[in-house]
Amino acid sequence: MASLHKQFIVTEDNVKKLNALAATATEGVSVTEVVRLAIDAYSGIEDDAELERFVDMMTENLSEVTKEVRAACKRVRKANLDYSKQRV
Repeated sequence: MASLHKQFIVTEDNVKKLNALAATATEGVSVTEVVRLAIDAYSGIEDDAELERFVDMMTENLSEVTKEVRAACKRVRKANLDYSKQRV
């Protein structure tokens, strides 16, 4: 199947979520591949129960990713603060 180039407008939060999902993927997939996989997974869902399970799975993973990103930001802020104190 031929690939098409499309552009979509998304929020900054959507971009952050996509980047986080791609960064934590076990196969090291790109953000584009995350979008493709999500579209394929969504379009393959035929009933509400399956859709609910899929949403629950994504929500659970996103929650963990969010925790990891917040922890990383905290470490970066601390490192920046330590560095700025050394320069004084």
